[in-house]
Amino acid sequence: MMNYVLMVLVVLSIVFGGLLGRMPELTSAVLESGVNAIQLCLELCGTVALWCGVMKIAQRSGLCEKLSRALSPVTNFLFRGLKEQSPRAIDSISLNITANLLGLGSAATPMALDAMAELDRLNRQCNVASDYMVNFVVLNTASIQLLPTTVATIRRLEGSADPLEIVVCVWLSTVASVVVGLSLAKLLGRFRKRRDRS
Repeated sequence: MMNYVLMVLVVLSIVFGGLLGRMPELTSAVLESGVNAIQLCLELCGTVALWCGVMKIAQRSGLCEKLSRALSPVTNFLFRGLKEQSPRAIDSISLNITANLLGLGSAATPMALDAMAELDRLNRQCNVASDYMVNFVVLNTASIQLLPTTVATIRRLEGSADPLEIVVCVWLSTVASVVVGLSLAKLLGRFRKRRDRS
């Protein structure tokens, strides 16, 4: 669906650029945005590579198990019974939460994929997402951030004098989004179970 939306936006931009006689500006914007996107990606690579390396060291040093134990009150509450079914899924979820707490969405992605693959295996690759899967997607998407590393890096690259001045706002907004998202997931999960019983 998003492919169609993006295609329509591109076509409309070209059509209206031509109708309004602004094709030179459109061409310039396309070329500049492409260069800027590549430059931003390259500048972010250092930060992402550093933290991906830190997360890999954490995995190999056994720190992941300690993090998993530290986060067990949260994961046991949100994913009741999952630890007994798949310790690997809980470990991946714990690492994903840790990466998201540090504001490292790119570093969190490999753990998210691993956790979701394991949850899909437990779900027997059914066409309907399990409650575990729904809760994890909400938790990963909303993700509480204690240190918005990626956003702070982008702000620094754009010339911000204090890239981390947004920390309190980030805490409030991410906590609110997680609470609302998980509450709705639980509520809608109950509705689905009632509908399936009837």
